[in-house]
Amino acid sequence: MILSQFVFTTTSRIIRCWRRQGKLISSIILTLALLILGGCQNYPNSQSKNSDPIYLTLWHGINPPPNRDIFQSLVNKFNQTHPKIKIEAFYVGQPDQQMPKILTSVVGNTPPDLLWYNPTIAGQLVELQAIRPLEEWLDKSPLKVEIDPALFESMELNGHTWSIPLGTNNTAIFYRPSLFKEAGIKKLPETWEEFRIAAKTLTQDRNKDGRKEQYGLMLSLGKGEWVVFTWLPFMFSAGGEFVNRKSELGTQVENIQSAIPSIDNPGAIAALQLWQNILKDGSATLSAPERGYELDSFIAGKVAMQITGPWTLLQLQQSGIDYGVLPIPTLKRPAAVTGGENLYVMKTSPQRERAAWEFLEYVLGEEFQTAWALGTGYLPINLKSRESQTYQAFVDRNPVLRVFLEQMKSARSRPIISGYSRLSENLGRAIEATLLGRRPEDALKDSQKRLDLIFNR
Repeated sequence: MILSQFVFTTTSRIIRCWRRQGKLISSIILTLALLILGGCQNYPNSQSKNSDPIYLTLWHGINPPPNRDIFQSLVNKFNQTHPKIKIEAFYVGQPDQQMPKILTSVVGNTPPDLLWYNPTIAGQLVELQAIRPLEEWLDKSPLKVEIDPALFESMELNGHTWSIPLGTNNTAIFYRPSLFKEAGIKKLPETWEEFRIAAKTLTQDRNKDGRKEQYGLMLSLGKGEWVVFTWLPFMFSAGGEFVNRKSELGTQVENIQSAIPSIDNPGAIAALQLWQNILKDGSATLSAPERGYELDSFIAGKVAMQITGPWTLLQLQQSGIDYGVLPIPTLKRPAAVTGGENLYVMKTSPQRERAAWEFLEYVLGEEFQTAWALGTGYLPINLKSRESQTYQAFVDRNPVLRVFLEQMKSARSRPIISGYSRLSENLGRAIEATLLGRRPEDALKDSQKRLDLIFNR
């Protein structure tokens, strides 16, 4: 779960931040102490403006370790071909572990030069005045037209471009073809109703002892970001939105940072009702709290369907099971939500920021994107890379990728406003409450009330 934090460089802003986020102060103080005692980072050869080469630090939380190794090999290749710029990539933990470090580095005016993180942090970093807009470079780059158009929603806020995607993905329904065949299902579900019927058909109590050996679907229990991420495509498919762009007077809000969070809407109610209905049918089992990404039950055949993404392909291939992928079932429209992480250029100095742009140019390029996709299962963000002979051959060997590539045509980004973490937290509460038995309408109303208080509506 991404924590919402606000730190400001002036005293008055810091005071306001502490009032809003007092619970984080102990974490920030602890991290600051660790930085002072042990040093969070070394900055070799960053001593002078004219140092040659320029060493740039990059903080990331890339997992699993094999993906980290692939990224490091691509960084090494950049360093070999750019003698005047050296990127030093440091693994600094998972997102929740990174936040105190990021905050401390900004407060202490010692940020990394480049930051890898989920796009939803963008609004917070903008409010912190911690990152550099990228349009001065990107608008002149020939690579801009090669970026998947669906990804600009995760890059742009209030007229500026704040990040570039390292890679992308989305979620779909992984299923076990052998279990579908045993249940007599010949047509893959496409609509919500067909999906619900399939889940019921796939649920089995084979020895009639009242205990189900197999469920049609696993649903993620919890209120963390993973739960929200896997549920959001259903809300979008039902016509729901995350942020109301109209003011209370009915006028269009130009600055999305000022938009009213609006999770209590018909699309959200419908999506929650679907998940609850499948659960009430007895056709779904719940994951362990905040562990909905684990595949053990799917691999063991205890569930026939699970919502996850292409990053699981290597694990599934190594397991030796049969599997297929079907798109997120639709109600009103096809929908998917983009995943993956973006790269940010932190505010340092013009010379260092320009050097960082060169690395971003490398990351956007076809060579990097193809190598990253082949090694990790992420989808290339570069359209030329997707169309390349090398990547198409990879897709031929892994045909389930076509589902994720097709879904990118209707994919949406989660909003990157500064209050996203609070939006996500309260939506997650509503999802969890619904799965535990509350009426969707009541759960959403309670969460909306909290958001209205938080955003001083």
